[in-house]
Formats: sequence, structure tokens, C-alpha cells
Amino acid sequence: MVMDMLPAIRVEGEEVVRITEPVIREERYLIYLNNQLLAEQIASPDQREELGAGFVICEGLAEHVEGVSADRNDIWVEAESRGGIEREFRSGGGCGIRGVPKQVHSSLSINPEQVRRITREIESETWKKTGGVHCSVLFSDNGLVVKSCDIGRHNTVDKVVGHAELQGIDRGKCFIGCTGRQPAGMVAKSANAGIPIIVSRAASTSAGILTADQTGITLICFSRQNRFTIYTNPQRIEGIVRAVREPREDH
Repeated sequence: MVMDMLPAIRVEGEEVVRITEPVIREERYLIYLNNQLLAEQIASPDQREELGAGFVICEGLAEHVEGVSADRNDIWVEAESRGGIEREFRSGGGCGIRGVPKQVHSSLSINPEQVRRITREIESETWKKTGGVHCSVLFSDNGLVVKSCDIGRHNTVDKVVGHAELQGIDRGKCFIGCTGRQPAGMVAKSANAGIPIIVSRAASTSAGILTADQTGITLICFSRQNRFTIYTNPQRIEGIVRAVREPREDH
């Protein structure tokens, strides 16, 4: 991660001191799809090719990318674009995609210990130093595939998906962990990428849960230490359906 050391004044009780703090750098990037301007994204200045490739896939614009390159703050993606999708360019806000997310079809299952492991991995030293980034990690049965930190939670998902795409990794056999909330737009990114399981330290929304249910994603939130909450498709977490107890009725 690119950080700048900037001056500040820290006030702690009665003590006032001049300090130098590490601060995350942000940049503005233009993403082009087949030479057409697609989106203007605010992101951290690393993994630019992954950001471009992942953005195109996660927004449902293409199944795969054919090539990607970055020249300073311009990211160029070549892909066979899916038909029937309307796009509208929004400066600073990315690309608004009209249409329903893809259905996820995967037989992947994981156990509760893997949920806890992916939760541990989304802790990042960059966050501990700056408090200014989100983090996403992509896992397979072989362990950690890639970790990405960025000022935007959406960007972290784009970057790990982009890495998987550029490395030829089957995303249907992967599961994703994220520090950020999971509203409908975030869940849709994983659906369009074909990732069947999401683990988040944060909350979802009613629309996020509905999107996960409709697309076939297993959505896990509030994953912290030994606790997590499964909202949809619990059958992908081994042993959970058999072990679940119904709430007691108060008399």
C-alpha cells in the first residue's frame, strides 16, 4: 500500500504534541472498456490491472476479460461485453449497471473453522497503522489466494476478483472475506463474479440479504472471533443445518 507521512497534532488528555502520521494515498482512475470510457474510480494506487479487470466482471459487464493494461491513471480493459446491459457513466461513482445479478451455481462447501480463518486473514497491518482502508481476501481449499486493501470496500472486491481472473483461477471454487458492509451492490459483485460464499466482519442490509438469497450466495456477516451469523444458504457451511436448534417458546 502507498502511504504518505503527513504532519499532525495529537491531543491526548492534557498532552499536545506534533507528530507525523502514515496516511493512505488515494488516486482517481479512469476505466475504459473496449476503448470506451466506463467509470471514474477513486482507489488506492496499487493493483490497477486487477481493479480494472475485476470491475468489469463484478459489475456484470463481461464473463471474462481478454486483456488489461494500465498507463498512469488510465486503465484499459478488453472484453467481450455481455449484451442487454445498459450502462451510465457517473463521475466519481463508478458505473451504474441496470439488470439483475447472475445466479451462482457452485457445490463448494466450507467448515466453520474456515470461516474463522478467513475472518482472521482480513485483519491488515495497513489498517492497524492508518485506520483508513478496507480489506478483502479470496480463499480456496488450498488457502489464501490474494489479499487486497483499498480506501473503498467495493474496490477491494474488484481487485481480488481481478487477480483471480488474470491468474485463471476458478472463482466458483473460492470464497471471499471482506471487512465492509454487504448491501445489495456488494453482494451483486460477488454474484456476478460467481463466488458462492461471502464472509464479512460487518453487517448486511435487507436488500443485501435478499440479493444473496435470490442469487444463491451463502451470506455470512458479523464474523468476529468465534461468532458469525448465516443469513442465506446455510447448507454450504458443513454441519450447521444438522446442529441448528429452534428457539424456545416462552410460556
